Amino acid sequence: QVRLVQSGGGLVQPGGSLTLSCAASGFIFSNYAMSWYRQVPGTEIPPTERDFVAAIFGPNDNTNDEGSVKGRFTISRDNVRNTVYLQMNNLKPEDTAVYYCNVFIDGDYWGQGTQVTVSS
Repeated sequence: QVRLVQSGGGLVQPGGSLTLSCAASGFIFSNYAMSWYRQVPGTEIPPTERDFVAAIFGPNDNTNDEGSVKGRFTISRDNVRNTVYLQMNNLKPEDTAVYYCNVFIDGDYWGQGTQVTVSS
């Protein structure tokens, strides 16, 4: 079955960097777009209403990201390790959230979520 297992995250000061990882299994990883979303901690919203952060897709690993993270966050993937990454630089307090990786295969699959806290 489809499984997404996240790692990384934690507490970082403003201006700092973190890298999130999401290891995938149960599907042909290289065939599917992968995405990152985030959700403000403590908010009760359905998964479909999480905020889009970035996606990587297509044979050329095209990327798309949300405006507020453009130039600071980079999504990438390793099709040998079946892992997608989110490199986050110049982090701001407003980036504080629980981050989720996502793949859509006849429905949404989500990682378990990783807390990122940006605070001095």
